[in-house]
Amino acid sequence: MTLLYSEVEEELRATVRGLLADRCPPAAVLKRIESDPYDLDLWKTLAGEIGVAGLLIPEEHGGAGASASEVAVVLEELGRAVAPVPFFTSSVLATYALLPTGDALLGELAEGLRTAALVVSFAASPYRPLRGSSVRLEDGRLSGTVTGVAGADVADVLLVPVDGDLYVVEDAAVEVVPSLDLTRPVATVTFERSQTRRAGACDLADVLRSGAALLASEQLGVAEWCLDATLAYVKERHQFARPVGSFQAIKHRLADLWLDVVRARAAARNAVADPSPVSAAVAQAWNAGVAVHAAEEALQLHGGIGMTWEHPVHLYLKRAKAAEIALGTPGDHREALTSLVDVPGPE
Repeated sequence: MTLLYSEVEEELRATVRGLLADRCPPAAVLKRIESDPYDLDLWKTLAGEIGVAGLLIPEEHGGAGASASEVAVVLEELGRAVAPVPFFTSSVLATYALLPTGDALLGELAEGLRTAALVVSFAASPYRPLRGSSVRLEDGRLSGTVTGVAGADVADVLLVPVDGDLYVVEDAAVEVVPSLDLTRPVATVTFERSQTRRAGACDLADVLRSGAALLASEQLGVAEWCLDATLAYVKERHQFARPVGSFQAIKHRLADLWLDVVRARAAARNAVADPSPVSAAVAQAWNAGVAVHAAEEALQLHGGIGMTWEHPVHLYLKRAKAAEIALGTPGDHREALTSLVDVPGPE
C-alpha cells in the first residue's frame, strides 16, 4: 500500500485542474451562486470529455474501471475550486449505491448522459443512515419525505434506499431549501405514491461510509486552497513596510496549518488505499475539522477583504462547515472509532 500519487493520477489532476482554472475561477463561482449555482456545461465537459463520471464504474458497464484513488484526486481538485458540479452526489454516492446491483442505469451514468442522486439526507451518517427519511413502500409505490438531499435538484433520476433495497424513481417533488453551502444546494424530496422499480439490494451504511472516506479528499482540497491562497496573500500584503507574512506570529500559524494539511493528505490517501471502516472514520474525524480550521485562518489572515462577499474565501468556509456535518460529524466518527479499535469507554 502506498500513499503516494501515481503518474496516472497526476496526469488526471493536471487535466482537471487546467479545465477548472479556465472554466471555474472563483469569480465565476461567485457569479453563479446568486442565480443558478450548478454549472451543468462544465459538468458535461468533465463527465463526457474527461470521463470523470464513470471512474468508479467497471468497464463492462461502460465506465473506466478506475479505483477510488483516481476519484479522490478529482475530488481534491473540485474541492480546491468549490466547483458547483454534481460529481460527489452522482458519480460517488449514487454510483456506490448502484454498483452492486449491476443496473443498466450505470452505463448512462458512466457516459454522463444522466445524473443521479441518492435520496438520503446529507446529514445522515454510516452509523445512523436513515436520518431525515420517512419513506415507505406500499403496493410497489413510494410515499414519504426525505430532507436535506444533496444533488436532487439537478438529478435526472433518484435512487431511494428502503428496507435494504434500492429503488429507481423518476417522479418526485423536489424543493430546494436554504443551505449554508451555496455551491451544493440541498432539497426536500417528497414522494406521493411514486412509481418505482427495484434495482437490487443496498447496504446503505456501507455506501455512506465509502462516501465519507472520499469526502475527506474534497475536504483536503478545500484546505489546500485556503492554505495556498493565504500564503500568497501574506507574502504580498505589506504592513509597517514589510510583508505581513514576515511576522513571527503569522509564520507560526501558517506552519501549524501546513502540518495539519499534510496530516489531512495522509488521512485522505489512507482512506482510499485501505477501504476499511477505521480508515474512513479516521479521515473524517480529522479532515472535517482541518478544512474548517484552514478556511477560518484564511478568512482572518486575509483581513478586511476576507470578510467581503466579493472575495471567494467565504465559499470555502461554507463548503467546509457544511461538509463537516455531512455523512457523519467528526464526533460521530470519533465515537465509532472507540468501538472499532476497542478503546474502553467510561465505566
